[in-house]
Amino acid sequence: MKKWMNAFSRLGLFPKLFLVMFVSIILVSVLILWTSIHMSTKLFTETFSITNSKVLSQIKTNFESFNDAIAAVSNNVSQSGAIRGYLSEGEGDSLTMAKSYYNMRETMDRIQSITESYEVGITISGINGRTYSTDRSHLRLSADELKEQPITLEAAASPNRIIFDDYQTNDETAQQMISATKALTDRAQNRLYGTLYVTMRENAFRQFYSSFTSRGNDVVILNDAGEIVSSNREEWIGTTQLELLTYAREMNNESVKGVNARVMDQDSVVLSEYLPFYRFYIVNVVDKDLAMGQLIDMKTIALICAAIVAGALILVFLITNQITKSLRRLVKQMSNITKSDLDNYIPVSGSYESRQLGHAYNYMLDELHDYVDQLVLTQREQRNAELAALQSQINPHFLYNTLASVKVLVQQGNKDRAAETINALISLLQNTISNVSETITVEQEVENLKNYVFINHVRYGGRIKAAFYVAPDCTHYHVPKLVIQPFIENAFFHGFISKETGTIHVMVSRAGESLICEIMDNGDGIEGFSMGESLPNPKNNRQLFSGIGIRNVHDRIELLYGAPYGVTIMSKPGEGTRVTVTLPLITS
Repeated sequence: MKKWMNAFSRLGLFPKLFLVMFVSIILVSVLILWTSIHMSTKLFTETFSITNSKVLSQIKTNFESFNDAIAAVSNNVSQSGAIRGYLSEGEGDSLTMAKSYYNMRETMDRIQSITESYEVGITISGINGRTYSTDRSHLRLSADELKEQPITLEAAASPNRIIFDDYQTNDETAQQMISATKALTDRAQNRLYGTLYVTMRENAFRQFYSSFTSRGNDVVILNDAGEIVSSNREEWIGTTQLELLTYAREMNNESVKGVNARVMDQDSVVLSEYLPFYRFYIVNVVDKDLAMGQLIDMKTIALICAAIVAGALILVFLITNQITKSLRRLVKQMSNITKSDLDNYIPVSGSYESRQLGHAYNYMLDELHDYVDQLVLTQREQRNAELAALQSQINPHFLYNTLASVKVLVQQGNKDRAAETINALISLLQNTISNVSETITVEQEVENLKNYVFINHVRYGGRIKAAFYVAPDCTHYHVPKLVIQPFIENAFFHGFISKETGTIHVMVSRAGESLICEIMDNGDGIEGFSMGESLPNPKNNRQLFSGIGIRNVHDRIELLYGAPYGVTIMSKPGEGTRVTVTLPLITS
């Protein structure tokens, strides 16, 4: 996040304004679209729940009518003496049996007329092993096989109820069937004499609600075990949906019209009605995405929103671009001004704000002119004063120890060596103190360095040698005074602490339009030193020749001549140090 914020802060005014407006328009559009769809979905759910609740009530009425018809069949069968006699009496002569069958058949034909509006089969089975069916294709089982069926046993256990259940036919078609089973009892003798089966194919049972279904608007019939016994979605029949059963029970117990749930891997609105006679649940499952897709044309809405957003963005782009155009032009003109060019004044034009900025910028250039001129003059005077002060600040300890060394030489009778030392000191002082010029020739600088090295050899011995290599075409060029001496001094006093002996090489040559002065030693080197940094000033400068620190050399050169001139240093511990002083070619 911080990275994105940093990138945003580096953008220009126009991209920032446009980006903020772009994000704002997109967010507002998405929020409005989401809110509209959410409210539409909520309204749809509420409206659909009310509408489909009425539909479920109608479906429930259809099932109750069917249950009433079955109850009428059950009552008529139970009250028929002909049927009771046919199912309970023993074997007799053929005439008696034929008469019994005829009476039963006549009664069954009359009873069947009660269910003529339904595609059902009516089967009766007696304790004497006799059976009769109006449609054998519905229940192709013998009396003994029927006795062992779960629906028969359950009906016998609850003789006062009609038991509804589902099963499959035992033929090659394996059709899904719905059965209503009722135990037939003789109330006078309180004994069971048979069983009534009213059966219906599932596809016929489906007709009670199929006219109310559509794509995405499905109905399932659940038994109290959570098994789907009927549905307009045939692939769901026979599956167990305990989650759906839970929703149905909750709605029945809490009198809730509908709930939002994820059913069959789809977001749905679920409504339910309980059929107490059947012990079934009518469950209406509405696919929200499909239903909303039919109600709301999401593609059209998205295209309209995209067109509105695109139009708004184009308008924002044009307005923002026009507002910031003059400012961007001003910034572009300002960016063309180099650091050394303070005369590039900006034409004043554009809006009121841009004109005010232009006036202020041009006024600032005038002020900068005056300030820079004054600063240059002050720095020039300060530099001259500092150089004069440094040149006059010859370290008294250096003079004291040098003269003490001369005294020792005289006492030892080495007058020639003492005279050479005095001459070297005089020459060194003349070129640094008496000469007020800011620069000297390379030849004079090298002569000063030789005198300085000679004096150090007298004071400390010759364990550290110095060699000078100057290209013949470079002797007449000028260099700032005391620009090389601090590095030789540093090498003498700090470069050979661990080593007993060593050599300092001073080389001066020309490279293009630059004068290169290199000071190399094979001393201890400096650990952790990188190119372009200054050497640290020594803490103890009691034996140093002047107050000019080597750290100041680079700043002094850069101040005098600017980049790319200055000092670069490379060093490796144990191998030595190489100092490169780059100067312009100065002939006078």
